[in-house]
Amino acid sequence: MKKTLIFDLDGTVLNTLNDLRNSVNFALKSYGYTEKSLAEVKKSVGNGLKMLIRRVLPAETDDATVYAVLAAMKEHYLLHCHDETKPYPGVAELLSRLHAEGYRIALVSNKADAMTKELHRVFFSDTIHVAIGETEHFRRKPAPDMVFEAIRQLGTDRNDAICIGDSEVDIETAQNAGLPCLSVGWGFRSEEALLAAGAGTLCRTPQELYEAIKGA
Repeated sequence: MKKTLIFDLDGTVLNTLNDLRNSVNFALKSYGYTEKSLAEVKKSVGNGLKMLIRRVLPAETDDATVYAVLAAMKEHYLLHCHDETKPYPGVAELLSRLHAEGYRIALVSNKADAMTKELHRVFFSDTIHVAIGETEHFRRKPAPDMVFEAIRQLGTDRNDAICIGDSEVDIETAQNAGLPCLSVGWGFRSEEALLAAGAGTLCRTPQELYEAIKGA
């Protein structure tokens, strides 16, 4: 039984979509761009905030403008990252159960490190041991760097680890790390998209995820 769990953040343990949309739209509006719908932001999430901003801006936008909009989005989001954000139903209880059973648990996100750590502090400081977001020191997912660093900080071993996420990025990250992946169907990607991306195990509820973890 594998006892090290590497969870994705957005779309896996937390529904962050409303706050992401609000901060994206604050930044877009600040620079005169059209605001985006929840669905448009949802499909653009997964590869970090810089890529999110690139995807919601016109394709011809120059780099200087991208970075300016990104900076505005980050500044707003750091102050408002848990205004409407909340754990998915049953997830907090699942994490408490796993923690009580001795699992070592980490969050690994392409969200900026300061934001990842803030959300960890607010929602999961009692149940998740390590939280790592994007920094200049580690390549973002799907590179395996942050996963390996989380395992190191947890003091465990790669042979004992499982990745858990809601997107094709998490599936590819697990493949690059040489780890199994459990996909959840309640996040930012459809079940069809996950299966097309190669999801081996698709969990539709936290209870199904718990059973998959116990059977891994």
